[in-house]
Amino acid sequence: MKASRRPVVSRDEVRHPTAGLHPVGGIHSARAAIKFGSEGVGELWLDRSRRDRRLSELADLASQAGVKVRQVERDELERAAEGTNHQGALAWVRVPSARSEQDLDLLLERIEGPPFLLLLDEVQDPHNLGACLRTAEGAGVHAVIAPKDNAVGLTPVVCKVASGAAETLPYVQVTNLARTMGYLKERGVWLTGTSGDADTELYAADLTGPLGLVMGSEGTGLRRLTREHCDRLVRLPMCGTVESLNVSVAAGVCLYEALRQRRV
Repeated sequence: MKASRRPVVSRDEVRHPTAGLHPVGGIHSARAAIKFGSEGVGELWLDRSRRDRRLSELADLASQAGVKVRQVERDELERAAEGTNHQGALAWVRVPSARSEQDLDLLLERIEGPPFLLLLDEVQDPHNLGACLRTAEGAGVHAVIAPKDNAVGLTPVVCKVASGAAETLPYVQVTNLARTMGYLKERGVWLTGTSGDADTELYAADLTGPLGLVMGSEGTGLRRLTREHCDRLVRLPMCGTVESLNVSVAAGVCLYEALRQRRV
């Protein structure tokens, strides 16, 4: 008698259900991922040892969105969160796709009020991009625009650092940043670049109205052509011995000064 052969099991069938996904920890970040991009959320993990109203509400939101909810042990949650403050909740999210420049016109049409944009000129460090996305989302930016070449895209590291912002804030990659800047200017967006040798300090500039804040790369700052397409340049006052700030820190300072002015 021939021994029966075991059925062949494909690799996809034995993959862990979170394979190919990245963890987004924290109640607020998990809620944002589910609310604004539930199709990209594979599972929601909740700490089974906690009895919390906010976790219960998050579970209800996930169920309504068709997202599978798993109650897991705290140590499993801790290992998956890799040191992030998960607050008992972890959403497993697919890395989102960047928008194309063809989407930019529709994005601008849907903005209510004056556009508030962040343009990043060849930012290459994923931690910097993730931090910029997180800060931009918190400051109310409508979209982040960056070149396709010589710049980091949406990677798992970027998404992890962004803590949910990569799933909710449009990230637009364009072929030619200078050309896109020209298009934005035709749409009435005032482009303000940052440079250490600018004459005007950030706090003396009017950052209200349609605004595109333009930040340079980690090493060289704004490229020449990018500078030339800015309507004006501003600088951050530096009172110590260091000459400049990290791009994500500088972006945070500028974005929140713009937010302060726009809320007056």
